[in-house]
Amino acid sequence: MEKKQNIELVDFPILVRKYKTTLTRKFMNRKFYTEPNPNEIKSYIPGTVIKIFVKKEQKLKKGNTLLILEAMKMKNEINMPFDGKVVKINVKEGEKIPKGTVMVEISE
Repeated sequence: MEKKQNIELVDFPILVRKYKTTLTRKFMNRKFYTEPNPNEIKSYIPGTVIKIFVKKEQKLKKGNTLLILEAMKMKNEINMPFDGKVVKINVKEGEKIPKGTVMVEISE
């Protein structure tokens, strides 16, 4: 005889209907969304910091180049998203960084 497992069903709303379903382990362990902080310049791909053009406390205009990040043999120019000031530089030239690293912190 087969043993019945205790399976927990949860409500899963789609539009105006509700369905019962089980949640997978992958879904339960997922990384939750957090709203991006506009004052943090993060790396969206892993790479190597080739050149840093700014210093701490430096005031910049929108579009000024902060640094160059080399990834997959391409040099990516990271630019200032708005007028502001550099608060902190978290990387060094020649450093290899993973995806999601906060490279530069800025303020308005």
